Amino acid sequence: MEIKVLDNEKNRLRFELVGETHTLANLITKELWNEGDVTVSGYNLKHPQTKNIMILIETTKKDPKKVLLDTLNTLKKRSSEFNTHFKKAVK
Repeated sequence: MEIKVLDNEKNRLRFELVGETHTLANLITKELWNEGDVTVSGYNLKHPQTKNIMILIETTKKDPKKVLLDTLNTLKKRSSEFNTHFKKAVK
């Protein structure tokens, strides 16, 4: 996966995920809405035949990079918990 940072400002982060689809972008942007400081969380796929997703995050006070990293850690933890519970369920 390649990540291209397009805008990196105080309260705004816009980056492109090269080679990704709606699945990852939707997961990230929806989870970002659980952070109280996020005012904008969304993504755009300019054309369905390209696999480059642009994600935009805007915050009121917190550093959007920190918010994104915290969100990714939360998703990682939830994925690990799901994996553990699923393994127990299918024994």
